[in-house]
Amino acid sequence: FIESAEEHLTVMMPGYTHLQHAQPITWGHFILTYFWMLERDITRLQGAMDMASASPLGSAALAGTGFPIDREALAADLGFKSVIPNSLDAVSDRDFASDFLYASTLLGLHLSRLSEQLIIYSSAEFAFVRLDDAYSTGSSLMPQKKNPDTLELTRGKAGRLLGNFVGLLTIFKGLPSSGYDKDLQEDKEPLFDTYDNLMLILPVMAGVIRTININPKKMAAQLEASLLATDLADYLVKKGMPFREAHGVVGRVVRLGEVKQMPIDALPMNDLQTISDLFTADVREILDMSTATERRSAIGGTSKAALEAQLAQAKAKLA
Repeated sequence: FIESAEEHLTVMMPGYTHLQHAQPITWGHFILTYFWMLERDITRLQGAMDMASASPLGSAALAGTGFPIDREALAADLGFKSVIPNSLDAVSDRDFASDFLYASTLLGLHLSRLSEQLIIYSSAEFAFVRLDDAYSTGSSLMPQKKNPDTLELTRGKAGRLLGNFVGLLTIFKGLPSSGYDKDLQEDKEPLFDTYDNLMLILPVMAGVIRTININPKKMAAQLEASLLATDLADYLVKKGMPFREAHGVVGRVVRLGEVKQMPIDALPMNDLQTISDLFTADVREILDMSTATERRSAIGGTSKAALEAQLAQAKAKLA
C-alpha cells in the first residue's frame, strides 16, 4: 500500500459515497485507506497474542493441582507473560481464541472490501486498474475474459472467517458450567481453519497490490464538474451564506446544468447570478479539480502536503 501510494500519491480520481460520484481524491489517498485498516488489524492481533500469553498450567481439571509447583516459574520457562489466576476459569477460558478470530474476521472483511472495490475498478465500465496476469484467470468459454478470481476468492473467504468466528461464539454461549465441557474441543477447527486461510489470502493480496497497474487517464475522464458541488457550497458559506441554504442553492445550480445539458463549471455567470448574487467572477477559481484537492489541507485531507504527511506517518508506523 505504501509503495503504491508513494508512486501515485497525487494521481487524481473520483471519490465515491453510495457508489456515486462524490468529491475528487487521489489514488494515494484511496489506497492508504487500507493501510490504516490493516494497521488496526495488526494492533488487534497483537492484543490477541497478549491475551493468549497467560498460562493455564497447574490448574489441573478445575480446582488446581495438589502438588507444590511454582506456576509463575513454569509460565516464565515456557515463555508466557503471566498465569491465569483462577483454575476454574483457566480450564474453560477461550477468550484468546475468540480474540484471534475477531481480529482475523475484521482483517478478512477489510480485504474483502478492498477486493470488491478493485473488482469494480477493474471492470470495463471503470477500467481504473488492471490486474496482473499472475493474479487473474481466463474464462473457460469466452477468450476475451480476464477474471479477478483472486479477489473474488478473497471476498468469499471473508464469509468463511466470519462463519468460524460466529460458530465459536455460539458454542460458548450455552455452556452449563464455569469449568470444562466437551463442547470446547470444537475450538480447534475454526481456529486452525481461519489461520490457514489467512496464510493463503495475505500473500496473494500483497501480490495483487504490488503488481496492480492503475490507469490515470481513465480516472481523469471521470473527474466531472459535479464533483465540485461541495466546493461551490463552501464558496457561498465563505461569503456569509449558512450552509443549509448554500446546499439548496448549489442543488439548483446542478439542476440548471442538467436542464441546459452543461457541466456546472461551464454555466454562464448570468445564469449563476440568477440563482444567487453571491456568485461573482472569482467562482471560476473554485471550479477547478486540482485546487479542490489542494484546499483540503487538514490532517487526513487530499492536499499534496497532507498526503505527504500521511505517507510519512504510515512509513513510521510500519517501521
